[in-house]
Amino acid sequence: MHKSHSLYIGMMSGTSLDGIDAVLAELGPDGETQLCGAVSTPFAPPLRDALLALQTPGDNEIHREHLAANALAMAYAEVVQQLLTKCKQHPSDITAIGAHGQTIRHQAGSNKALAYTHQTLNPALLAELTSIDVIADFRSRDLAAGGHGAPLVPAFHAQQFASNKNTAVLNLGGIANLTLLPQKGDVTGFDCGPGNMLMDAWIAKHQGKDFDQNGAWAAQGTVNNSLLEQMLADPFFTKAPPKSTGRDDFHLRWLEKKLGGNALKAEDVQATLLRLTVTAALQSIQLYAPQTEVLIVCGGGVNNTALLNCLRELAQVMFKYGLEIRSSEANGVDPQLVEALAFAWLAWAHKTKRPANLPAVTGASGPRILGACYPA
Repeated sequence: MHKSHSLYIGMMSGTSLDGIDAVLAELGPDGETQLCGAVSTPFAPPLRDALLALQTPGDNEIHREHLAANALAMAYAEVVQQLLTKCKQHPSDITAIGAHGQTIRHQAGSNKALAYTHQTLNPALLAELTSIDVIADFRSRDLAAGGHGAPLVPAFHAQQFASNKNTAVLNLGGIANLTLLPQKGDVTGFDCGPGNMLMDAWIAKHQGKDFDQNGAWAAQGTVNNSLLEQMLADPFFTKAPPKSTGRDDFHLRWLEKKLGGNALKAEDVQATLLRLTVTAALQSIQLYAPQTEVLIVCGGGVNNTALLNCLRELAQVMFKYGLEIRSSEANGVDPQLVEALAFAWLAWAHKTKRPANLPAVTGASGPRILGACYPA
């Protein structure tokens, strides 16, 4: 490793609540990022259940949230140890851990008295358990400056994926977000709608599964255009950026309200939810970056074969000149690890005192240094 380079760990557990992704990355003096190793592990069922229960108000939630924050820190610490062992590194070799935590509430808006975001984690405990500085709470500083605190990955996407073509990056996590990287003009980005979240909730309800493997169940269904139109009529989809969303807006009760008691086949609803994710993303590109030539797709949704097939088929209809769609793997980054890598980069930005939000993306009043440091 060059003397001007440093090692950082990035950790992400996203809205899908599928588990923890951790990466070891080498960061150069200008933020150039090289993946050195990675570990991904699913949540233990009791932790996943506890985090899922905290997504909605309930009894004794302050106590339950603190216990979950401790458990998450312990789970993160175990993954850090696995990563260090795999990569043959010692805690003293690592400059910092960038740890996102688990979002349980996100309420952004122009009224600073009402805006807040909360990612549960005990970063002090994580620092204690790993003997490594921990950078956490990345979103709240942007909210304090009038921004949405989300999405935060566009600055990293610009570093990692900018090219000589008009490019967009679609992250298909629980929520789907877009980064627009035009050859000319500012980098922009925003949450464009649900990603895997509603599909996961629907299959959990009807089949007891955490997710729809390869989109196989959705592929058995038929899109219900009436339901699709009902869902796309939600004000979020026509709201102009900057905008962000999460489980506060899109959840099973939201879907059941849109169904309105109609007895549709469960697999048809699943197929329609898949089409919703794809349509919302492509309509957003069409509206805000119609010149896009390349769409790089990342996040867990890349593993959904039916979703990627639908994305390519609908893009052929909507983009007459052609839209090249490819996984971030083609750019040398495992699609499952892009967000974890982004939080290693965000930790580097904090340590080097570099603003990491993009006001054109979040709506903040200016660039801000993100995160809070918990020294080892």
